[in-house]
Amino acid sequence: MKNYIFYFLLLFSTQLSFAQQNTLKPIEVTDMLKIKTIGKPQISPDGLHVLFSIMEIKDDVDKKGDFTYVTQLYLGEIKSKSYRALTSGKYSISSPSWSPDGRSILFSRDVGNKSQAYIMKLNGGEPMALTTSSRGVINPVWSKDGQFVFYQERKSMKEFLLDSLNNPSKLIPSWNIEKPKLDANVYTFSSKANPNGSLNEVRAYLYQNEKDKKAKVINRLNFQEETTTTGEFAINLLFKIAVDGSSKPILINNPYELWTEWLESPKGIIAIIPVDSLSHPDRVLDHKIVVYNRLNNQYRTLVEKKGFAYSSINLSPDGNWITFVETSTSIVQNGTFKILNLTNSTILDVPLDRAITQIKWAENNENIYFTAQDRGGVPIFVFNLKSKKVKQITSEVDGVLGFDVKNANFMYSKTCVDNPSELYVNDLEGKSESIFTNENSTWLAGKSISKPIKKSFINNKGQRVEYWVMKPLNYQSGTKYPLVVDIHGGPSAMWGTGEASMWHEFQYYVSKGLGVVYGNPRGSGGYGSNFLAANVKDWGAGPMSDIMQMTDLAINEGWVDTTQLAVTGGSYAGYLVTWMLGHTNRFKVACSQRGVYELSTFFGEGNAWRLNPRYFGGYPWEKMTRVILDRESPMTYVQNIRTPLIIFHGENDLRTGVIGSEMLYKSLKILGRDVEYVRHPEASHEITRAGNNRQRIDQMLRTYEFFSRYLKVN
Repeated sequence: MKNYIFYFLLLFSTQLSFAQQNTLKPIEVTDMLKIKTIGKPQISPDGLHVLFSIMEIKDDVDKKGDFTYVTQLYLGEIKSKSYRALTSGKYSISSPSWSPDGRSILFSRDVGNKSQAYIMKLNGGEPMALTTSSRGVINPVWSKDGQFVFYQERKSMKEFLLDSLNNPSKLIPSWNIEKPKLDANVYTFSSKANPNGSLNEVRAYLYQNEKDKKAKVINRLNFQEETTTTGEFAINLLFKIAVDGSSKPILINNPYELWTEWLESPKGIIAIIPVDSLSHPDRVLDHKIVVYNRLNNQYRTLVEKKGFAYSSINLSPDGNWITFVETSTSIVQNGTFKILNLTNSTILDVPLDRAITQIKWAENNENIYFTAQDRGGVPIFVFNLKSKKVKQITSEVDGVLGFDVKNANFMYSKTCVDNPSELYVNDLEGKSESIFTNENSTWLAGKSISKPIKKSFINNKGQRVEYWVMKPLNYQSGTKYPLVVDIHGGPSAMWGTGEASMWHEFQYYVSKGLGVVYGNPRGSGGYGSNFLAANVKDWGAGPMSDIMQMTDLAINEGWVDTTQLAVTGGSYAGYLVTWMLGHTNRFKVACSQRGVYELSTFFGEGNAWRLNPRYFGGYPWEKMTRVILDRESPMTYVQNIRTPLIIFHGENDLRTGVIGSEMLYKSLKILGRDVEYVRHPEASHEITRAGNNRQRIDQMLRTYEFFSRYLKVN
């Protein structure tokens, strides 16, 4: 009887499981609108509560049919795992933080296209606006004593020069503004604008045309931003304001000295500044870490090394140590994670050859927690000052988006195979993880999720290359399926199961009956500096061989239709897609997004132009460099491309620029190839990750529709 009951229950549970699977629905393209992203958690000073943000996509109330990103602030009780919204409405918040006493919360709120600092007391009441800046504020933070708030305003150099309140003496920069034969005072005019007057009156007239946006005068080297060109040089003004409103904002720094990072310490303000104070900042790559004494306006150098820049400064709770990352300004390698003893000036190296992403000191001043790219994931590590050893806390299978640690608790937001973003709580050893939020888990419960399988091989350089295979959602043994090879950008980016931005795209493809293979060819991050630099002067052939090897290994599994291969990718991957099409006809169809197609042209039209000298050793006018640039440019082999290709580019994309995509399209059109060119108005380089959501959906659907003309898809 007992056996009968056991087998009955087993049969029932099996049938129930099968029925549940049949009721699950595949991921649809519009499911990207359901994804909520949990921001970096911040544990309260007493360790009982957690502050975090949730970004979601909502209908745009001002533009019918469009969608907008909205971020709101949430407060959670750690013990009960309950949480509630602290803010609401159409305006987003950012940069939340606890006051040192844990009684108030500071954050920024976007109102009227300007961000202001707000303070909310936890004992009740509405948020109070602390600032009323006409320019908006950036990154407000508490002072160590909780009596003040520091914040930044961003202004052009011209604006600050004419700012009678904060620059009454009309202070000018010490560095060369590179306006031929003129100095910064050219922007201060006593003459009346007159096109027919004296030379000074003509200059005043011309300057007025600039102010009225009738002319854009460019003297800068780095004149390309992400979506527009500018001749203006922007500077950050650091202010200090009393929380109780007892004083007006006080300017802390000379903004011309260009603090790239700063933090408050008992020894003064620790900042990162350019090494060369006389050359234009666009030309100065080397930086140093200094202590600034506001009383005498003097700097004391803490760290300086020729050929290096610094980032990610972080102060220990006792104020005796700082962490920082030291990065070469000339060669391709991971930065070195270092720790400086402020008492005796000794420096320790953290023995981990990875790109560090976030840093947090423990309260004991001995343990330093951080995240880093690692083999397809972004886990949390800990470095102990006494043992000098690094220990991994969380799995490289997942990607930690933000974390905090206090007392005995870890809290972190992460992406994983079956969920793009949730908040989790864990112990300091990483052995008791439990989910804290259910913002995506709820709607995902009714969806069928494909799980990637991690694999690897040794490439022709003797390096281990990792890749992931996802079978179609409707996979049946014995059936052959189309395969999409999806390549990452960078080239120093990294893909894996810890990559949040591609979660939806991969799941969408497999839901349509396509297999997916993606991986990390030589040049990717997450595998050390040697692997990272393995594509120097070799952007095309070497990475292509890795991509084709992972493709062939997926084919060897027996379920791939070799006549139904597609390849896609954006940015550097747009480059690599077209390079591959110029060297193989194995793909039935292809998609190139936001790519670089002619490297000499890219040097002029893209704001990432420093990749040219860093990866290829020089500039287009140098004979030996030009040989390499021509050899490595996909346009050199455009006549070989016979694979049908759809090309995407944002019209305001100045990361890679649009001229190269126009050259590629026009060339293929003249050659009579199957090619389609799609431009997204006002879109930047970030269109597929953080761009207009209708355009994100449009691009994914157009890619799928184009593939469907040549592949056997659902």
